[in-house]
This record gives sequence, C-alpha cells and structure tokens, in this order.
Amino acid sequence: MRRRRRATTGISGLLIGTVLACCAIGIIGIAISNATSSSSQPTARPAPAIDSRQELPTAPATPLGASPTAAKPPATPTACLEGLTWEPATLLRVIDGDTIEVRINGSEERVRYIGVDTPERGHPWFDEATQANRRLVEAGQLWLARDVSERDRYGRLLRYVIAGNQFVNLALVEQGLAQVVTYPPDVRCVETYLTAQQQARANGIGLWANSTTPRPPSAAAIEQQCHPAYPDICIPPPPPDLDCSDIAQRRFRVDWAHGDPHGFDGDRDGVGCER
Repeated sequence: MRRRRRATTGISGLLIGTVLACCAIGIIGIAISNATSSSSQPTARPAPAIDSRQELPTAPATPLGASPTAAKPPATPTACLEGLTWEPATLLRVIDGDTIEVRINGSEERVRYIGVDTPERGHPWFDEATQANRRLVEAGQLWLARDVSERDRYGRLLRYVIAGNQFVNLALVEQGLAQVVTYPPDVRCVETYLTAQQQARANGIGLWANSTTPRPPSAAAIEQQCHPAYPDICIPPPPPDLDCSDIAQRRFRVDWAHGDPHGFDGDRDGVGCER
C-alpha cells in the first residue's frame, strides 16, 4: 500500500513539471515574437515643443527711402509709345523748349526730344516754350525711351519723354509751342504729332496765333509734287524760290544727289534750315 502511493506522487510531480516547462517555453516564444514585431515598426518620435515666444521668419521689408517702382515702366499715355523700353532719369536742367539735361544710368546726358522743334533763343516764343517745358518736366518722375536712333549728330540722346503721366513731346505740340519735324527712322509718333499740330493751328494758339508766324506747308502744297532733294518733308520745286523763313520745318535732311534748289543747306552738310 505504501509503495503504490509513492509511485502516484512521483508521476504527479513529473506531470506538473512538464506543464510548467511548457508554459515557460510559451511565454518565452510570445516575448520573442513581440520583440520581433516591435523592431519592424518605425519608432515614433515626439513632436518638438513649440515655444510661443519665437516668431516665424518673415520676408525682409523694403528699406526706408527705397523706390520699389523705380524700375517699373510708366503707363504710356499715347498709343504710339506702346512697346517701348523706358528708363527712369533725374532732371538736372532745362536747356530750352525741346532739350534738357538729366542723370541717367549714373551719367549726365543732354536729351533732345524726338520729332518736335521749339523756337531758338532770340526768336519769338522761345521763353514761352522753355517755361512750358520746365513746367512739364518738373511735374513728376521722368522716363525716357528711344525710337530707333540713340543719338543725334551733336551727341545728344534722342528720346521720347514722359513726366508723371504726361507725354512731354506731344504736350508741347498741343500747346502750340513746338512744330513737328521728321527725322527718319524715328517717326513712330509723327501722325500723333501732326494731328495735335493741326488742332493747335485751328485754335490759333502759340506759334499759330498770328499770320506772320511761319507755318508748315499747307494741305494744297502737300498735294503738289515734292522735290526729291528733301526726302523727309514735302517741299515743291521752284518757283517760287523759298528760304527758311518761308517754311516751318527745321533741321531736315537734304539729299545733295538731287541738289538743293531752294538753298536751304548753305553749309552743304546735308541738313537744311538748321537755325
């Protein structure tokens, strides 16, 4: 009886040991599986703390005194100016009705207005044209643009000029203080000028205020045969024999291949009625 109880006790202990060993193996397997699974997932990192006292970076402000519009071309007040490249300039001095001195691109330059001509010093309306030019160019920021030619034969810049929102060249014609002159190839605004000049003449203002003021050729004269010696303007051949006091145009081209029947180019330099 004692021998059977001891055998039973031994078997029970063996079974309990086996169960405990299996449990231990299972626990170890689960732990290994969890470790393997966690190692395959990316490790989440905590978001950095935000310091409310720190400011987000901002774009640099425009320095005081800077001119953000200095490089911006003006709105062209006249259709004939569209498509031109404009440069800002600073007025230094008004020379006369159609010439100024400016600082542009770091240099001081004398500028001659394209397509218009005002009275010379000592002639009627010189002072009025000069003062009108001064009022115009002092009215706002100056902008200059060329047509085709860079300079005239005197080394002056040839330019269309805008001051503020006014087309200075045209305004002088509209006020009757400048006459239209043509110097190809810089002729993109000639038709605009001529329309303004016709209106000024019709209103009898400025240069067109009385009949003794030299006038451009009439419409009838334009319809006549134009002499080839003066290719840029229409002047009929003699008779009658004309001189510079009989016509309004100044500093026009004389083609000596066809002579100079009216004697406009006394110094034979290819330019008629320079004064």
